Amino acid sequence: MSTHFDHKGKIFTDVISKQQVAVIVQTTQQRIAGILHMQPDRRLKDELNARQGFLALTDVRVLNLEGAPEFESEFLAVNREHILWVIPENKLIIEMED
Repeated sequence: MSTHFDHKGKIFTDVISKQQVAVIVQTTQQRIAGILHMQPDRRLKDELNARQGFLALTDVRVLNLEGAPEFESEFLAVNREHILWVIPENKLIIEMED
């Protein structure tokens, strides 16, 4: 790994640090739970608005529209055009039964 500094002392390396965010992605045909790897200074909205055609997820569980498991995978690239919504898993609100 190489490291260099600019004239102000900022450090540059070949390694890009990422934060892992557990997300749920709803597409037209499935619900996908997985890990999105984002740069620490970006918001989820920034990641979704990126120009790449696919959203890369790891440690993926795919459910059909009825909630039945379809498959699991270490990696899945989701076409952004098929995404209806995305929510961080830790932001889910679970309804409590009375």
